[in-house]
Amino acid sequence: MKKISFILLIFFLFSCNNESSDKQSSDGKEGSTATFILKNSNMYVVDHSNLNVFSITNPENPVKVRTVNVGFNIETLFSNGNYLFIGSRNGMFIYSIAEPENPTFVSQALHLRACDPVVANSTNAFVTLHSNTVCGAANNVLMVYNTTDIKQPKLIAQRDLSEPKGLALNGNYLYICDKNDIVIFDITNPQNPSAVKTIANVPARDLIIDNNRLFAFTSSDVKQYSIDPANIQNISLISSYTL
Repeated sequence: MKKISFILLIFFLFSCNNESSDKQSSDGKEGSTATFILKNSNMYVVDHSNLNVFSITNPENPVKVRTVNVGFNIETLFSNGNYLFIGSRNGMFIYSIAEPENPTFVSQALHLRACDPVVANSTNAFVTLHSNTVCGAANNVLMVYNTTDIKQPKLIAQRDLSEPKGLALNGNYLYICDKNDIVIFDITNPQNPSAVKTIANVPARDLIIDNNRLFAFTSSDVKQYSIDPANIQNISLISSYTL
């Protein structure tokens, strides 16, 4: 309960901080391993095989309005603009929510079986594959897709990593939880991501970035860092909260 309350507090602070500019959107604020997101007057939730849509026009009485079958081994959900990026152990699926209560399939990018968080911006999607006893594979890589043509995602880069899990985007930088470290890549050229900074000895599972704050979630605590987009080397620990 303590862990859940703290995570809910973080999301509340995010929503308050962004209220004046975009109170209806949670793009990128849900974390790459999330299974639900809030967007406009709807909540989107994935289970093992489905994308479920709830109307939260009345927050005290959410109503399920649609269930869309996506496939099997669905794991994560991420939003960017009018699109949902769904990660599964078999690939990435993209759905349009131009009609918010009627998600429609747009495209997919299949890969070898592995656990699969995903984040995206307006031109690219970034997928990390990692292996463990649950996922049953031996792939530990970052995959970069060009999504300029959203109907035909194109793999443009692949990079071997140690054991990547959650990831987060902030401008021209991609932050990746890679086993015991957080590795930061410059993605100015997405075809050639370049590692530029490592936050060592932080075995994070997922990351959330809000303005100039980085939240790193490990199995035992949440660490908050101050980040400087103008100088990626300037990162400092603000606090650590034990779960």
